[in-house]
Amino acid sequence: MNKKEVWVAYLLWFFLGALGVHKFYLQKMGMGILYIFTGGIFLIGLIVDLFTIPGQVRQFNQDNGFAM
Repeated sequence: MNKKEVWVAYLLWFFLGALGVHKFYLQKMGMGILYIFTGGIFLIGLIVDLFTIPGQVRQFNQDNGFAM
């Protein structure tokens, strides 16, 4: 498992966010599947993710033993 980068998550969010690709990148499979079937939870989830991606990446890296 590799350390995740904020810029990669934002790039995936920008181009493929409604399909949940940024969620799959962060190993959140359930949320990724939910995003596929709801179009990013009817785009509201995408707006929330715009502001929370840095924290999500930080949390993933901390949970998997990567120093910040």
